Amino acid sequence: MKEIRRLLFVFSVLILLCLLASDQLAFSQSQRSFLWRVQSKTNTVYVLGSIHFFKKEAYPLHRKIESAFDQSEVLVVEANVNDIARLDIEKLVESAMYLGPETLERHVSAETYELIKKETGRLGIPLELINRQKPWFLALVLESLELLKLGFDPNYGIDKYFISRATGKKKIVELESLDYQIDLLSKFSDQEQELFLLYTVKDLRVLRQELDRLTQAWISGDAKGMESMMIRGFAEDRRMSSIYEKLILERNRSMASKIEEFLRNKEIYFAVVGAGHLVGDQGIIEILKGRGYLVEQL
Repeated sequence: MKEIRRLLFVFSVLILLCLLASDQLAFSQSQRSFLWRVQSKTNTVYVLGSIHFFKKEAYPLHRKIESAFDQSEVLVVEANVNDIARLDIEKLVESAMYLGPETLERHVSAETYELIKKETGRLGIPLELINRQKPWFLALVLESLELLKLGFDPNYGIDKYFISRATGKKKIVELESLDYQIDLLSKFSDQEQELFLLYTVKDLRVLRQELDRLTQAWISGDAKGMESMMIRGFAEDRRMSSIYEKLILERNRSMASKIEEFLRNKEIYFAVVGAGHLVGDQGIIEILKGRGYLVEQL
């Protein structure tokens, strides 16, 4: 009799655990993701916010995201990061590096240069190497090295994940291109490049403390939380206004207009765009809402 009771107790516990697991799964699949469905009278475009450096642990992605991708016929990305062969390497070197007697030290203030020496020293980068890099390029290098150090890898970036899945199976369309993005950054004035570099270095300190929050905001579809972390520095420093306009706002309007073109077509599109471009009153999502499209966060 005792053995039967023990078996009944174990059986009851197993049923309870299964029910709890089922409830947890239902909750995780019912919560919002960082995915929006945009609809016109004739078509649908799914818009997913991307984090370009991510962790392996972030996968598998939310079922709603995978389902939307499976339904789509065309993948849209800012730039096809898997198609490096089309990148003009000679142009990149000319845009990113100082030639001849020119150096970073000659193009930034003494205070900025000392700060950069300290930061690159912490990351183990030789001074001779950084002194040849232009500020906009050095900013990207420092950010990439810091993210790698913290365990975030571009190979697990959301855009790269979907590009790999779509290659050979779906049409891939670029909203911009790698060359366009390089051209945009390299045409910043010396003053703008120095501000961009300073902003990046200061933001890295905050980033180290907030990466877990940023990751959780993406997973839970917390657009407000993402907004507060991703664009706070631009909003807080008036000197950054011209950079913010060129780097974020102008591109938001341009990408929103291209998504609007997709809404006039008949193919279902799945657009993967940097998460920072989707949030805020002037983000792509609000622009599309303002133009009368039906927009729903999934």
